[in-house]
Amino acid sequence: MTLIDFRPLMGDPVLMLGLVSFFFLLVALPLAFWSLGSEKSSSSVTVLFATANLALAAQLLIRWWESGHFPISNLYESICFLTWSLTLSSLLVERSWPSPLVAAISTPAALLSISFASFVLPDALKQSSPLVPALRSSWLVMHVSVIMCSYAALILGSLLSIGVLIAYKTEKLTLTSSSIGSGFRNNILANNISGKIGSMLLTPVSMNNVEKLDNLSYRTITFGFLLLTVGLISGAVWANEAWGSWWSWDPKETWALICWLVYAAYLHTRLSRGWQGRKSAVIAVIGFFLIIICYLGVNLLGIGLHSYGWFFS
Repeated sequence: MTLIDFRPLMGDPVLMLGLVSFFFLLVALPLAFWSLGSEKSSSSVTVLFATANLALAAQLLIRWWESGHFPISNLYESICFLTWSLTLSSLLVERSWPSPLVAAISTPAALLSISFASFVLPDALKQSSPLVPALRSSWLVMHVSVIMCSYAALILGSLLSIGVLIAYKTEKLTLTSSSIGSGFRNNILANNISGKIGSMLLTPVSMNNVEKLDNLSYRTITFGFLLLTVGLISGAVWANEAWGSWWSWDPKETWALICWLVYAAYLHTRLSRGWQGRKSAVIAVIGFFLIIICYLGVNLLGIGLHSYGWFFS
């Protein structure tokens, strides 16, 4: 049996802080699932999540200070930034809806992410390297940070949609509109009437868990989609500045455009066709797998201008 050698990690504060965040998330994982039996999120899980987020933030700042450039020169730094974004997004979403479901959904994703960075990537991809001339631009911080935050929001929103698919088996979603965080149910025989459209009576109600999950997924994906749009636009401007072309159909660019189109379809069907629950969740799940291909698939194959390289580079 091969044991993991932690000695190289202890000599580097960046790698050690990555390991620290891994252990905090590892401890949070069983607690997150254990708290599913309660109605409110566990304060212990929130503290562990926040501590892991702070450890990742300190890690990225130290690497930035050591290297002299934004910490995105290799796949290790990129994944750590994604994990930081995921934990931050989860904490913000949990403030909107303090439910144990949020932590139970986001903790495994964050743990897998930092585990992959800490224990799977080769040592060569963990060490900081100088930026190529094209990346030495003020656009680096804006474009990359916005894109990575959009990935985190879209991944979290899609995972919440997976929760909708699972919860849909036990609870029905009957909300007629959840676009702004509130909704109405059709209720012809309601005693308390708040609105009337033709012969249809509408009664404001509080949402059940699956409806809240669906609404939260929608709002998180909407935020991620807006960030992705800004990231694509800033990337096009930067590409024109660096290479003289707004769009070169690089593999990463192509997959990012595909992701944008899928999530645009998700928002379009919700806003114009009134899709909710299972139908829209299926589109979000498709978007989740496309994000994984766009982010990791291109990098692992080592192809294109946006690849950090690994298998075939």
